[in-house]
Amino acid sequence: MIKLLIADHHPIIRKGLELLFSASSNIQIMGSVDDGEAIVDFIKKVPVDIILTEIDLPKLNGLTLLRILKNEYPNIKTIIFSGQPEEVYAINAIKAGASGYVSKTVNIITINEAILKVNDGGIYLSDEITKQLNLGKKVNRSGNFYKKLSTREAEVLKLLCVGKKNKEVAKELNVNEKTVSTYKARLMKKLKVNNLVDLVAQAKLAESQSSI
Repeated sequence: MIKLLIADHHPIIRKGLELLFSASSNIQIMGSVDDGEAIVDFIKKVPVDIILTEIDLPKLNGLTLLRILKNEYPNIKTIIFSGQPEEVYAINAIKAGASGYVSKTVNIITINEAILKVNDGGIYLSDEITKQLNLGKKVNRSGNFYKKLSTREAEVLKLLCVGKKNKEVAKELNVNEKTVSTYKARLMKKLKVNNLVDLVAQAKLAESQSSI
């Protein structure tokens, strides 16, 4: 029996997944939580095989969480279950330690398949993303931009886009403010902008175009 923990900040999604898996013969829901810190607290007390989690979480964002899990809980596998564009975040999530990335647009059969594949030691990505990786196919300029970002750059950009200040980003990522400023400067150079407002605007535009 696969022991599964669900993490999402939307109660209806957590409850829906609990109901969907309640009759499963091979997956047991161990619990559900609504933020990143709660995931860490939960797995300290309860054995879990796989975590099915949104990448956008309060208190501790998904990419930071993946790094913590990879370093401190290497036997627990993580699947990102997100509404964020797969073209933008899937590769960085895998780089950070995730074993799969599943869009919230898929059906329950696909979620189940992803959990089983990851439990067997595989990596789950959609057929389209897998094909792009295998063939080196380029989706579009915005998608290529995100693929060129390091995991840390993607993390910093995501936090800046949700309104975090340098000090808040530094605290969440456990780095100093000077380091955050360095990453911000790199991102501005890559997006060819010279201020934070334009950086966020261009990043959101690139993200929206990559999901079309």
